Amino acid sequence: MLNYQFYWPLVWSALPDLLAGAGVSLQIAFLSLVLGTLIALPMAVARQLENGWCYIAATTWVELSRNTPCVFQVYLMYFGLGALGINISSYVSLLAAITFNNAGYLAEIFRGGLGVIPFQQMSGARSLGLTRFQGFAHVIFPQVFNVVFFAYVTQGIWGLLNTSLGMLIGLRELAGAANYAQSVSFRTFEFFIVTAVIYYIMAKILQFSAQLVYRAMYRS
Repeated sequence: MLNYQFYWPLVWSALPDLLAGAGVSLQIAFLSLVLGTLIALPMAVARQLENGWCYIAATTWVELSRNTPCVFQVYLMYFGLGALGINISSYVSLLAAITFNNAGYLAEIFRGGLGVIPFQQMSGARSLGLTRFQGFAHVIFPQVFNVVFFAYVTQGIWGLLNTSLGMLIGLRELAGAANYAQSVSFRTFEFFIVTAVIYYIMAKILQFSAQLVYRAMYRS
C-alpha cells in the first residue's frame, strides 16, 4: 500500500515563483518563435529553389536542427561554447538553442506551404512592378501563413515546452523554478504535478488564442 501524504501548502506558497518562471518560459518561447521565423523564411525559399550555397547552408541547418535532440543543442550552446571560451548566460543559451531548433522545423513548414502556392503568382507580382522580395512579402507568404497557420502554432507550442530544458543549465524558467522549489522542500510529486498543469494550461490558452486569431484573419 502506498502511504504517500500530499502536502500542498508549500506548493501554494511557492506559486508566485512558479508563475514568474512561467513568464520567463513564455518570453523565451515568443522570442525564439519570432527569431526562428525570421531565419526560416529565407531558408524556406532557398530550400525551394534547390541550388547555390544558400540551399546548402539552409539544408545543413535543417538537417542538424531536426535530426539532433534539442537537449543536445542546449548543451552545445551553454557548455560547448563555454569550453571554447565563449561564455553566455543560461537565458541566452536556451533562447539560441530553441531558436535554432524552431528555425529548422519552421523552414520545412514554410517550404511545404510554398509548394502549395502556384509559381505563376510570383510572375504576376513581378509583372505588376513588385520586386522579388516584395512579391514574397506581400503576395506569397501571406498565403503561405494561411496554409501552414496551425502547424506554425503547433511548433510555437513545442518551443514553449522545450523551454523546460532550461532547468538543465540552471535557468529559473517554469521547470527550473519547480525543480529548485522541490529540491528545498522535498515535495517533488506535488511541485511537478502543478508544473505540468501550468504547462498544459499555457499550451491550451495559446492553442485557443490561435484559433481566434485565425478566424479573425482568415475568416473569408
